[in-house]
Amino acid sequence: MAEPGAVSVVIPACNEAAAIADVVRELGAAARWREILVIDDGSADETGARAAGAGARVIRHPYNKGNGAAVKTGIRAATGDYILILDGDGQHQPADALRLVGRLGEYDLVVGARSDETQAGSVRLMGNRLLNRLASFLTERPIPDLTSGFRAARRECLLEFLHLLPNGFSTPTTTTLAFIKAGYNVTFEPVHARARVGTSKIRLSRDGPKFLLIMLRVMTIFSPMRVFLPVAGASFLLGAAYAIWTIVTQRHVTNSSVLLIMLAVIIFLVGLVSEQVSALRFDGRR
Repeated sequence: MAEPGAVSVVIPACNEAAAIADVVRELGAAARWREILVIDDGSADETGARAAGAGARVIRHPYNKGNGAAVKTGIRAATGDYILILDGDGQHQPADALRLVGRLGEYDLVVGARSDETQAGSVRLMGNRLLNRLASFLTERPIPDLTSGFRAARRECLLEFLHLLPNGFSTPTTTTLAFIKAGYNVTFEPVHARARVGTSKIRLSRDGPKFLLIMLRVMTIFSPMRVFLPVAGASFLLGAAYAIWTIVTQRHVTNSSVLLIMLAVIIFLVGLVSEQVSALRFDGRR
């Protein structure tokens, strides 16, 4: 079990002046953390000043780089053995933060899994469910909340994957998939998220495809055959079925069916090579 004194709290924040001071004060009252870092990601309001006034150590970006870039800055600057990451919009409760931290030590990554009723909007909920199911298939284990930004982890493990983290809003997706596929101990702790202060900066139409691409990118790094094999299988089955149909109806095999089968073989072989490359990248791991 990790003690709060060994935990650095990292809060990425952009234009969260309405909520950030209360977030910092609530966390400070809940436990004696090693430090509370607020990464002011180029805010145009008083986010940094109010966070500092509430007792946080503030690191300011000169311009907006993105949520992921702010998280990476916080990870680099943190001095604790463990890191607790949460949003600066007032959604997350200090009691839940203590529960997440309490499971560190046994686990390398603890994710705060939000219940369906606490996720904003039916469209956002359906999108998250789709991403959760796809991620569960790719990782071969249930993932109840892939995109939750509320999480606690070992700092040394986060540093291992720092180069994979995007600057945008896909940092939770990347860290969850990377930890699971790298064989670290990952668990999901149910949490109750409050209504955020202000409006969300995530847009499903704009950010949804980015989440999907990030997911596929991470999986092709860690477990390529989970991506390549279904595509190769679908191409082979389609080509074989079309070949059988043309043999029965036209007494010959068409070029299209042959090309589909050849494409399946090529995709499968590329997947095998990618699997070997994926295995080689772990040779230098600590």
